[in-house]
Amino acid sequence: MIDAILACRGHVEVCGQMKKIGIMGGTFNPIHNGHLFLAENAYEQIGLEEVLFMPSKNPPHKVKPQMVTDQQRVDMILLAIQGNPHFSISTVELKRDGYTYTADTLSLLTKENPDVRYYFIVGADSLLMMHQWYQPQIVFDHCTVVAAARDQVDLEKLAHCAADLKEHYNADIQLVKMPTMQISSADIRERVAQNKTIHYYLPDQVMEYIEKHQLYRILPEGE
Repeated sequence: MIDAILACRGHVEVCGQMKKIGIMGGTFNPIHNGHLFLAENAYEQIGLEEVLFMPSKNPPHKVKPQMVTDQQRVDMILLAIQGNPHFSISTVELKRDGYTYTADTLSLLTKENPDVRYYFIVGADSLLMMHQWYQPQIVFDHCTVVAAARDQVDLEKLAHCAADLKEHYNADIQLVKMPTMQISSADIRERVAQNKTIHYYLPDQVMEYIEKHQLYRILPEGE
């Protein structure tokens, strides 16, 4: 089953002459090496032409700590991806009012760029919850989902999940293998607030930006 899922090309007839563009969505508050590592693995293993880092404005599934501005998150992404010719940024969600839903974003992008097939890159936990997303059928209709498996157990679990999503939504899902990297933005914010080092958690330029602008010095309640 795993090999079948890894080789799945549910939209091969669509992708034949289309550009293959990856999307890494999230708050990126802040962006870290785990994000970059996942994006690079997806780029290499799926054969993408480009990966867009797309910061969200108001993700409906969680409250964003109001500790940094949208522009500061954009600045940190730009610092993190500089020098990588196949990484770029899209601020399409930051320009929209209200909540930002992946279904709406993908609908807009595919309408504006009919020559592009989008590959939405997610972690293992996100794939397991995608059936609970807002209008999941629209999400699956407008992209191929690329999910990261960290080990054999993870791979087995994701393969079964991918098979279920394909059955219920005709979803096109591809799995990429990558080593475990236990880094989260919440951990970084907590470490900064506790005056602990964040060396090697994120690019040096981003760390220097956080220090220069004194970001994340106070940990919000509930974090």
